[in-house]
Amino acid sequence: MKRFLVLLAICLTAVPAIAAAPVILVFGDSISAGYGLPRMEQGWVALLQARLKDQGYGYQVVNASVSGETTEGGLARLPRALKLHHPAIVVLELGGNDGLRALPVAQMRANLSRMAELAEAEGAKVALLGMRMPPNYGPQYAAQFTQAYADLARDKKLPLVPFALAGIALSPELMQADGIHPNEAGQPQLLDNLWPVLKPLLKR
Repeated sequence: MKRFLVLLAICLTAVPAIAAAPVILVFGDSISAGYGLPRMEQGWVALLQARLKDQGYGYQVVNASVSGETTEGGLARLPRALKLHHPAIVVLELGGNDGLRALPVAQMRANLSRMAELAEAEGAKVALLGMRMPPNYGPQYAAQFTQAYADLARDKKLPLVPFALAGIALSPELMQADGIHPNEAGQPQLLDNLWPVLKPLLKR
């Protein structure tokens, strides 16, 4: 019996360890959390995991998005998520709820900037998904809100999707009745908007 256990131990130590798949951490709000979708597998994050597999990328996608999240809440949550998942890539999709609540744009930008810094300090690459405000928030606020993403991407040298809902937001057939969240038909377009920015960050 003792000899068997020794042989078993030798065999186990001779087997190379299987490296864990690198993680893409999606860190967003209801747009990424799949709010209002009949099934979670219809959401763009689940579609991203399927596309990565189909194209031979060995990444695991972790969705740490929370409906209603602001950049302040995201900044409070991010350190734990980074320590837990050790992501290779972080997709930041936050700010929309700051805008809907008309929170100060400067603070939103500062929060996003700090989140990017925290992610990069842990060795992750960061992709930024921008949002826009409807015109009823006033042209000045809407312009400042949009510009905040462009300025942050420039200053931090982050790949940016200027408007995550491009090609979706003005198409009623792709939006839920609330006019804020894409429906299941809009999810593939959302992924297509991100893909050209995300793909250069991937490694096979």
